[in-house]
Amino acid sequence: MTDILFGQSYYLRFDPKLWAAMQPYPPLGTLYAASAMRAHGYSVALFDAMLAASTDEWAQALNQHQPRYAIIYEDNFNYLSKMCLLNMREAAFTMIQQAQAQGCITIVCGSDATDHAEAYLHTGAHYVLLGEGEETLAELLQKLSIANGQLTIDHCATIPGLAYHTPDGPRRNPRRPPLKNVDALPFPAWDLVDVPRYRQIWQQKHGYYSMNMVTTRGCPYHCNWCAKPIWGERYHSRSPQNVAAEMHWLQETFRPDHIWFADDIMGLKPGWWAEFATEVEARQIHLPFKCLSRADLIVRDPANVHALRRAGCEIVWLGAESGAQHILNAMEKGTTVEQIYEAARQLHAAGVRVGFFLQFGYPGETRADIEKTLQMVRDCQPDDIGMSVSYPLPGTRFYENVQLQLSAKQNWTDSADLAMMYQGPFSTAFYRQLHVTLHKEFRARRSWQTLRDVAGKPARWQPGHVREMVAILYRLATLPVARHQLARLAAASHEGVPTPPHMSLSEAAQPTPQRE
Repeated sequence: MTDILFGQSYYLRFDPKLWAAMQPYPPLGTLYAASAMRAHGYSVALFDAMLAASTDEWAQALNQHQPRYAIIYEDNFNYLSKMCLLNMREAAFTMIQQAQAQGCITIVCGSDATDHAEAYLHTGAHYVLLGEGEETLAELLQKLSIANGQLTIDHCATIPGLAYHTPDGPRRNPRRPPLKNVDALPFPAWDLVDVPRYRQIWQQKHGYYSMNMVTTRGCPYHCNWCAKPIWGERYHSRSPQNVAAEMHWLQETFRPDHIWFADDIMGLKPGWWAEFATEVEARQIHLPFKCLSRADLIVRDPANVHALRRAGCEIVWLGAESGAQHILNAMEKGTTVEQIYEAARQLHAAGVRVGFFLQFGYPGETRADIEKTLQMVRDCQPDDIGMSVSYPLPGTRFYENVQLQLSAKQNWTDSADLAMMYQGPFSTAFYRQLHVTLHKEFRARRSWQTLRDVAGKPARWQPGHVREMVAILYRLATLPVARHQLARLAAASHEGVPTPPHMSLSEAAQPTPQRE
């Protein structure tokens, strides 16, 4: 028997768009929890839903390991977990019921469970960990062990960050402060992961193997649409030495070709990047990586871009969001359009690629604002883009402001859903067509640049370049039709009914009570 079977409910197979992209990463937050509990003396096992076919494999893992505790611990470093997709919530509910049938004490931790602890408890979970879970889980398991699995309500009431059953219904205790000294945590329990399987998938699909890391927990910025159920607006960083030590360990142990730093914001502290680059060079680490940052942080200190390059940064993803300044202001983003342009320029000049996250559909956005964003993409020429639609999640000021407009559907089914869940500027059909149009133009432009680079160098031509030329011709031929359809949908009313007036930008920016 195993003390703890850890699992998570993010099944890549349940998200068709990302299953097709096939860039799987193990559940890093779950691996941290597993290593932390192992350090407390518990025997642990892992069910990795990322590559599983269905929840039946969770049931098989329960039968195999016969755990005392079944812990569904979501990867809080996976932004898709924060989106709380319906397919994954339904999977979590099924997993809770399967663990309950096995007689396990069932514990859940994650963004959706923190927001909707009562729903998870009603489904059959014995306990829900609110926010960051390691310390709360360690205290809970210690008291369960002493009490032979039978905690009284009085015992539960003494554990910060816990939700649990009482005769009067579910109860939430006050939240526990997040960990400050994250260097003290052991490295993630990579030995529990089927690394050869991940490596094979990455190599077959992309020609290299990428592993994931994090250097921070949380984000201190105040974007009013960003859900922060785990860390709130607190931010704690690992030291450059600690991060470089883990990076070196991964390089020596697993020989990856690439690292994805999954932080919300990497390198926020002044001087962090320069110190990290020095550590990477001293340890002779040769691992290109991608990371996330902000335009204002990039332009704040020119030394940051140089340090990024020294450390091995291959691409920086920026939360550009919009090319319209009044939309950025309404979002309380804290950046300017000029900073986005300048950050892209500086990164490209240093030989670092740039990715743009774009968000459409924020209250008050017009067709002219959308065109400004499209023009920003043309001008800045990012190397990759990701598009989303404004998505109201509990605990955000944005959610509070549109709450009365929400329909019964308040979560996307999967990442390609793009449903407009409040009375936004345009219809769901419009934004889905915008996604098609944006990517059609972007891919054609990027492919043309690639072919132009090799046009005068016949020795570099490959069969794939011919296929790329055919794809360019197709995209360019169909782009006018896509734009026409977009214009038609913009003129149409929402879902065939008159479009209700949406809130003004001043209303959208009004402060509301924040999550504790």
